[in-house]
Amino acid sequence: MSKIFGELLMLIEADKRGPEYAMSLTYSEKGETFYIPKNLYIIGLMNTADRSLAVVDYALRRRFAFISMEPIFDDKFIHFLEQKGIEQSFAQFIVNAITQLNRVIEHDPHLGKGFLIGHSYFSTAIQSKQPIAWYNQIIRYEIGPMLEAYWYDDMEQAHRETEKLIFKE
Repeated sequence: MSKIFGELLMLIEADKRGPEYAMSLTYSEKGETFYIPKNLYIIGLMNTADRSLAVVDYALRRRFAFISMEPIFDDKFIHFLEQKGIEQSFAQFIVNAITQLNRVIEHDPHLGKGFLIGHSYFSTAIQSKQPIAWYNQIIRYEIGPMLEAYWYDDMEQAHRETEKLIFKE
């Protein structure tokens, strides 16, 4: 990682931009240099729950301002789901279920706000003509395994929270 991103992490700093800071990168051709233009703005999104990037996270935090964003499951999201062909009552169920799960996650002393479930799970195209099957697949194969990782020391809670999310017809 450091061979590829080391120079870049330095060059993206606000006071190290422009041709006067051009440098040869590890894999550059002989005589070739690289720099970040002063007018380039970098906007990055980062999931704080991903612990595997902790070292890179610290390096980025020293170089950027951070704004915390939390998932919002509201009327706009319900409208978004309706536009995808999901009935309003089912969209409301999804919002209520994920909001309740997020309350549990937020108040868990080992997790907290950085582990909240976001809307991106439900932003993909519906892969089925049956929205309930689509939703339950997301719960069983994406969110459920994530909850098992969250509560690896309490599988009962992970399974209990997953089952609360399942829509039973």
